[in-house]
Amino acid sequence: MSEERTTKKQNDDSPKGEMSFLDHLEILRWHIIRSSAAILIFAIAAFVLKSFIFDVVILSPRMPDFWTNRMFAKLGDLVGSEAVKINQVPLKMQSIKIAGQFSTHIMVSIIAGFIMSSPVVFYEFWRFIKPALYPNERKHAGGAVFFTSVLFLTGILFGYFLIVPLSIHFLGTYQVSSEVENTINLRSYIGSVTSISLAAGVVFLIPIFSYFLSKVGLLTPQFMKTYRRHAYIAMLLLSAVITPPDIFSQVMVCFPLVFLYEIGIMISRHVVKKREKEMEAM
Repeated sequence: MSEERTTKKQNDDSPKGEMSFLDHLEILRWHIIRSSAAILIFAIAAFVLKSFIFDVVILSPRMPDFWTNRMFAKLGDLVGSEAVKINQVPLKMQSIKIAGQFSTHIMVSIIAGFIMSSPVVFYEFWRFIKPALYPNERKHAGGAVFFTSVLFLTGILFGYFLIVPLSIHFLGTYQVSSEVENTINLRSYIGSVTSISLAAGVVFLIPIFSYFLSKVGLLTPQFMKTYRRHAYIAMLLLSAVITPPDIFSQVMVCFPLVFLYEIGIMISRHVVKKREKEMEAM
């Protein structure tokens, strides 16, 4: 049966017969080239828009007038707690290398280029794996690029607007002694902002990972349920580390992660049941 499906697939998608390994590498090379070109174009745009990228985007979460910081300040006034207020005093920044600001400018431009071009990158990846899917699989996965892009960008926004300000407040104000003053290195600050935002973007892809890993049989809903408590504990620990010492902030960060994990279980269950029905039909 598998040989018949393979033969049929080759007849449908590759009229010239089965492609060699080098042919696949050649196709992959062009997908990588197009993705790299898209990243480069957006990176150049980000490089030119230096003032907006740094003053408005990168450096804003440390300022009191940043949207998240203003909302926490209002919440602190509402509940009568100063502990809820975050980033009310801007962090002091410094660059200690002569080429530090220029190299940082290039690094940030490349990262911004990747984020802005991520839908194109996901689309090129989808075009590469699409021929390996059967018509019914393509039909059900037709919105993969759209949902992957939306989840990834939503995760980045979630990390940037919520986790980043909370992390800056906690890490930037933490002191082992009152004799030690925090003067943050620019590269360290930007590394934290970008890594947290990108990590949040990847975490928001949990439903996508669940779908494809369940599709190839590497993940099951039973496995995710078995280790659900472990996952919850890990999420709570992460939330406790990066948020101020109040339960409200911890829950606000942890809840979306728990929600995505549960969505992943539902997706995995759906994929596994569908695969079992296909096996029975065969």
